[in-house]
Amino acid sequence: MSARDRLTDGLYGAGWTTVKKLPEPAAVRLGRTVADVAWKRRGAGVRRLESNYARVVPGAGPERLAALSRAGMRSYLRYWMESFRLPAWSTERIKDGFAPEDLHHLTEGMDAGKGVVLALPHLANWDLAGAWVTTKLGIPFTTVAERLKPETLYDRFVAYREGLGMEVLPHSGGTAFGTLARRLRDGGLVCLVADRDLSASGVEVDFFGETARMPAGPALLAQQTGARLLPVTLWYDDSPMMRGRVHPPVEVPESGTRAEKTSVMTQALADAFATGIADHPEDWHMLQRLWLKDLDPAKAPGARERGDR
Repeated sequence: MSARDRLTDGLYGAGWTTVKKLPEPAAVRLGRTVADVAWKRRGAGVRRLESNYARVVPGAGPERLAALSRAGMRSYLRYWMESFRLPAWSTERIKDGFAPEDLHHLTEGMDAGKGVVLALPHLANWDLAGAWVTTKLGIPFTTVAERLKPETLYDRFVAYREGLGMEVLPHSGGTAFGTLARRLRDGGLVCLVADRDLSASGVEVDFFGETARMPAGPALLAQQTGARLLPVTLWYDDSPMMRGRVHPPVEVPESGTRAEKTSVMTQALADAFATGIADHPEDWHMLQRLWLKDLDPAKAPGARERGDR
């Protein structure tokens, strides 16, 4: 393991062992302080965040974008402070930490017995939402995690999410899709972060007026298994509670080839994501390149950038 990898792994390890022991007000202050320092340094992630927000909030001037990126970094660090502390949260704290709207789309889908796919963008804290689903609703689910480097860091993330009640499959290896399909055919729940393509087979979508690629997996799983496909968006307010919305189901088109159906369904997901992101842009933690115009050969879909979760 390189010195850089050891440092990265050590920092994350310190977060999970140290931050979770802090009183919540102290963790909130620490997160805001770290966020403000990072924002003032205007590193590559902050500059990319502002560039992405410029698509989401067209016509925003430099002052508005700077304010958004500062709020975005605070939201991003809130995610990390919460995530470091989630393993130490009580059952009641988790149950009281999330308030989703239109939950009936999920519960009705589960009651139908054909499985449900929840697709989310990088908004607010999907780990907290997942912990709420396993704790408050008592519904286990399966998800996919990108293989990070160093491998020890990936192992930390897997152990962390499994500790919250999730079944975690590696993104690479080619077996994840089949396992997800089996879980759905058994009437289970699958949750996927789906606003950024990590493969070479993403679907092109119109996203805030420009072309981006998003993963085909959610739409393909719904087609092949008959599972209900539900977009979910999340956001923070000024309280310790996170908010969210379960959007209406994305239907499988009645006609067309599999590729055509997948394109229509993935565009519908992108449209739902865009609605939630436009309403709460500061909670969209996209510190990487996303739109095709921004991607150069070295950063094509499938090339990993630092900062992924």
